[in-house]
Amino acid sequence: MSSKTPRIGIALGSGIARGWAHIGILRALESRGIVPDIVCGTSVGAFVGGAYAAGRLDALETWARDLKKFSLSRLFDVQFAHGGLIAGRKMMQIFEEELPEIRIEDLPLRFACVSTDLDTGHEVWIQDGPLIEAVRASSAVPGILPPVRFDGRRLIDGALVNPIPVSVCRALGAHIVIAVDLNTDVFEAGWQRTTTEIGDTDEKAIVGRIKSLPGADFIRHLFRHQNHEPSVLGVMARSLDIIQNRTSRIRLASDPPDVKLTPQLGGIGMLQFDRAAEVIAAGTAAVEEAEAALNELLVH
Repeated sequence: MSSKTPRIGIALGSGIARGWAHIGILRALESRGIVPDIVCGTSVGAFVGGAYAAGRLDALETWARDLKKFSLSRLFDVQFAHGGLIAGRKMMQIFEEELPEIRIEDLPLRFACVSTDLDTGHEVWIQDGPLIEAVRASSAVPGILPPVRFDGRRLIDGALVNPIPVSVCRALGAHIVIAVDLNTDVFEAGWQRTTTEIGDTDEKAIVGRIKSLPGADFIRHLFRHQNHEPSVLGVMARSLDIIQNRTSRIRLASDPPDVKLTPQLGGIGMLQFDRAAEVIAAGTAAVEEAEAALNELLVH
């Protein structure tokens, strides 16, 4: 290795509830003395990466591990307007409570997140401004969470254009890039309801919370599956999986990372945030599996 210490970047990929794996990965890397100088995230990667860059990973992990099916249902503030089925306000509580005034440019680490301009389809890199709003803009899953107004644009989930932001890490000056792909094995077992939806218990809890909403019957059909056929939500989730998977392959082929970490998460549903413990463990295991590649990278 040269006398000049290389700048390490980590590209945290999209994957909704699979994103808790980023916590295990960041912990495992730090335990091996690998601390990124640059953190870039897309969607849930922005959610976890923003907390990490702000020094609040402990609080996020505690919050995630405490989520149970009953408390999880309370996060789904279902609505029937504004371009999304879930308002998303409650899902951002951890940021609003812990990071109410933090701006990206004031973070101790270089941080950026990826979003998509709903009107033009352009890829948008957010490198300054309120951290909470940037994370919301990066993780506004189409049809589920509403678009976010940010810097005069209507922004939605960055997974549509750059699911694993290796290119952003390099543009921000990273010499070494570690990428995290949360979706490598979601198609291995073919169509499985557990890989795309939210589970029967979660479904009942959510449906029970929308009885008083306008259009409740219609919303119930969006969440429910019938006769072994996927729900509307399930089709939306599977479609996003396809987009992320295909786009990731194209982007990583043209700009490969130095090391790619691939936690095994095929059995985790898109909204199964209550399975944090096993998802975090999968992230830790992914670092262990890549130990030889990481050691070789740092030695050279």
